[in-house]
Amino acid sequence: MPAKKTTPKSEEKVVKAPAVEGGEATTVVAKTPAKRGKRVQEGRVYVNATYNNTVVTVTDATGNVLAWGSAGSLGFGGPKKATPFASSKVIAAIAEKLQATGPQDIKVIVKGIGSGRDSAIRSLINHGFNILSIKDATPVPHNGPRPPKVRRV
Repeated sequence: MPAKKTTPKSEEKVVKAPAVEGGEATTVVAKTPAKRGKRVQEGRVYVNATYNNTVVTVTDATGNVLAWGSAGSLGFGGPKKATPFASSKVIAAIAEKLQATGPQDIKVIVKGIGSGRDSAIRSLINHGFNILSIKDATPVPHNGPRPPKVRRV
């Protein structure tokens, strides 16, 4: 079985320190922090608020996912997943993930008719995001499904 590949969390660099008067040169292992992702200036936040859950996804301008979260993944269960409180906690968790590299200027796309959609937008504002636009992408039927055939008795 091959060895498991791991990515280093910090890079080690061997540095030789100059000799002190009357002493020898010493070698020191200096740790440098691991490289972090690129800083993203502008992004999109997709809020999908249904009757059962609230799912939030943050992408960059090209659509690459930077972070995501849902009320169910935070431990909310049953009918508590679709509450405004749960959606604000999801935004708080995502804001914590995006603190270092995440976008500050965002466009918000809201989808669904759940109760967490308004509190998600308010929570984005409270966590310091600069909202450029808000778009409602809730699907609306044009004519609905075909009606049932006429009942014959």
